[in-house]
Amino acid sequence: QVQLVESGGGSVQAGGSLRLSCAASRSTYEYYCMGWFRQAPGKEREGVATIDIDSVGTTSYADSVKGRFTISQDNAKNTLYLQMNSLKPEDTAMYYCAAGPPRYGGSCPMTVYNYWGQGTQVTVSS
Repeated sequence: QVQLVESGGGSVQAGGSLRLSCAASRSTYEYYCMGWFRQAPGKEREGVATIDIDSVGTTSYADSVKGRFTISQDNAKNTLYLQMNSLKPEDTAMYYCAAGPPRYGGSCPMTVYNYWGQGTQVTVSS
């Protein structure tokens, strides 16, 4: 069973930083793609950042967060992180950790994710 537990959301002023964490079981962490998505009120859920589970660990980001957000992992803790810097009011959303089966070769496009955490709210004020 895939269980994902997010933490680290909160309220911050524009320009500030937050780090989100997602704890998963060892089996999930080792064999599933993991990534971050977000959903703002009245909008569809969108992919924010993903990391492949191939040997390279290729990362992918939404254009809107490139250069500001960084996805990373702590293998010893089975934890996925999202470091968010230079936050903007438009980053306000519920952020979800997600997991899904990888494609052949270990790639993790945003379409493979089908397991979701409970979400953590991020609010950025101007």
